[in-house]
Amino acid sequence: MFTMTHPEPAARLTVLAGPTAVGKGTIVTELRRRHPDLFVSVSATTRSPRPGEVDGVHYLFVSEEDFERMIAEGRMLEWALVHGRHRYGTPRGPVEAELAAGRPALLEIDLDGARQVRRAMPQAHLVFVAPPRWEDLVSRLVGRGTEDEAERTRRLATARTEMAAANEFDHVIVNDTVARATDELEGLLGLTG
Repeated sequence: MFTMTHPEPAARLTVLAGPTAVGKGTIVTELRRRHPDLFVSVSATTRSPRPGEVDGVHYLFVSEEDFERMIAEGRMLEWALVHGRHRYGTPRGPVEAELAAGRPALLEIDLDGARQVRRAMPQAHLVFVAPPRWEDLVSRLVGRGTEDEAERTRRLATARTEMAAANEFDHVIVNDTVARATDELEGLLGLTG
């Protein structure tokens, strides 16, 4: 009798994006606390390290020339010029290595980066993190106290545009509580049970 075997599902790239101050980083921090071995991509950047930042842990610090070469050679999954000054992006190699090894990979990036990944890897699962209400996002941004009024206004205008793009994503997680939102992401990554 012939028995058909089903291969294990391939590891999946999950892309986490959402508006500023929605708590993406907090969710990823909690997820890494629960699963220290989870691969979360480290972005490359052309800016200099800030005090306390470690190359290869916080960012991969590279020269403009090296970043340009990575783009030209197709070694960047996504990238952007931020504030007209420095480039940031996701190196393709480490992500592909995780997926080839059968492990999930997670990217925490912005909306434009998520769109670039969708074009480069259509099989990626895009997850949008949304606030419970717009007012919650405004409160979080103001409560951080890390931006002046002009910067807050700019970020909130960008956040409105980003919120309108939620329908481009495969799944929306409402960050009503960090624990619940992390549980939901954990489930999407297949890290529970």
